[in-house]
Amino acid sequence: MSTARITVDREFVVGPVPRRLFGSFVEHMGRCVYTGIYEPGHETADEKGFRHDVLELTKELGATVIRYPGGNFVSGYNWEDGVGPVDQRPRRLDGAWHTVETNAFGLHEFVEWSALAGTEVMEAVNLGTRGVDAARELVEYANHPGGTALSDRRIANGAKDPFDIKLWCLGNELDGPWQIGHKTAGEYGRLAQEAAKAMKFVDPTIELVAVGSSGRNMPTFGSWEHEVLTHAYDEVDYVSMHAYYQEHDGDATSFLATAVDMDAFIEEVVSTIDGVKAAGKHRKQVDISFDEWNVWYQTGLDTDDQPHNVSKGWVEHPRLIEDQYNVTDAVVVGTFLNSLLRHGDRVKIANQAQLVNVIAPIRSEQGGPAWRQTIFWPFARMAALARGEILRTVVTSDKIDTPKYGDADLVDVSATWDEESGRVAFFLANRGLEEAADVEVALRGFSGARVTRAELLTVPEGGDRFTSNTEQAQDAVGLVPLEGVSVDGGVARLTLPALSWAVVELEVGTA
Repeated sequence: MSTARITVDREFVVGPVPRRLFGSFVEHMGRCVYTGIYEPGHETADEKGFRHDVLELTKELGATVIRYPGGNFVSGYNWEDGVGPVDQRPRRLDGAWHTVETNAFGLHEFVEWSALAGTEVMEAVNLGTRGVDAARELVEYANHPGGTALSDRRIANGAKDPFDIKLWCLGNELDGPWQIGHKTAGEYGRLAQEAAKAMKFVDPTIELVAVGSSGRNMPTFGSWEHEVLTHAYDEVDYVSMHAYYQEHDGDATSFLATAVDMDAFIEEVVSTIDGVKAAGKHRKQVDISFDEWNVWYQTGLDTDDQPHNVSKGWVEHPRLIEDQYNVTDAVVVGTFLNSLLRHGDRVKIANQAQLVNVIAPIRSEQGGPAWRQTIFWPFARMAALARGEILRTVVTSDKIDTPKYGDADLVDVSATWDEESGRVAFFLANRGLEEAADVEVALRGFSGARVTRAELLTVPEGGDRFTSNTEQAQDAVGLVPLEGVSVDGGVARLTLPALSWAVVELEVGTA
């Protein structure tokens, strides 16, 4: 039997839990919008065309902030196409995903949908094919109360009150050669700086996210962030990070340890930010928006309608990257959430990509049902239970030997303490494929602990690590009670089955 010992102390905290850490992402890509959140005529759709089965699952997921409308899509998008009477909106070719965009769903619809979902809007501006003028005009259209041409146009389009969008992305992945309007770091840094200044002239209360590297493996990683921030440090509030992971060639142990790479990626970006801060003698603190992350099997697309496949012609909302997630993926996603939470002093925003159908925790079928994928569960529980302060965790664990990352802790964990409710929550993963792990948790500075919740996601009876939730078996993988959790003398004890993710919540007093 493998073992792990975890120690937490009430006095040793990382910082407050950032509620924006539990964000999601809606892009005009594949079936995320059309037949995802929006499907007029569906039996659950309202008069606006919003699917309420998907809406209810979004609420259950607990997403707090949703990035929109892209993603690669935004780098060729004219925001004006998505406002005004729907029957007068233009149909456009979207070069990012080689599809036809109808513009039946746009800014007003997304703001209305977000209000129903209880989520904050995180709006991206096009700095690929457009620039300063379009960015500042969009802020005026969305946020100015009235009395100007653009704000009055919003009012005429049915929104008397301003949208009051506080969080804005200054483009998307512009370091990537695949991006429409790809730029060098110097070109983008100056554009981001000037767009930021113009946008804040219109509304000085907004927060801005500068584009960071599209991945840690980008050849310009590090130098890109340094140069962009050298230009725009004083004008922006966050720099973005993007990361996707998958299992390669059956190397499950390395896949299960990929949060080790996420940890390193975050810490390297923090170092770069702080290096620019020191060199520029800046006083403000720039933090991180990890606004794209997930498991994504990029070795092959699992649909017939593949992006950039021009031979298939231009079509509306084809099936794109509709990954079907299994037990292994859910455990890995739990470790990613742990990594983000452990770094919550600097990662203030995070968006799992995407919300529905496209590499998503929620799946839906046109004219059919919507259901939870396996990765839904770690996100939903952490969004609901990670409250108050992030506790610093000290872990002494047996290791797993991985070809890619060397030795990694068998048991991965994050923890929070909510003084208001008197609850401590632990989010744990056993990365081992074969062996259960006995876990001890030493609770320092707490007293009188009582177990209030203990839930487990693992391989279901009769299944294996590849078991997924499908339209035909929507509840094959879910949360079940974690039996045998005990607390005695300030130490909690539990056993994690092989390949599992668990949440344990304790009601405690303070010593």
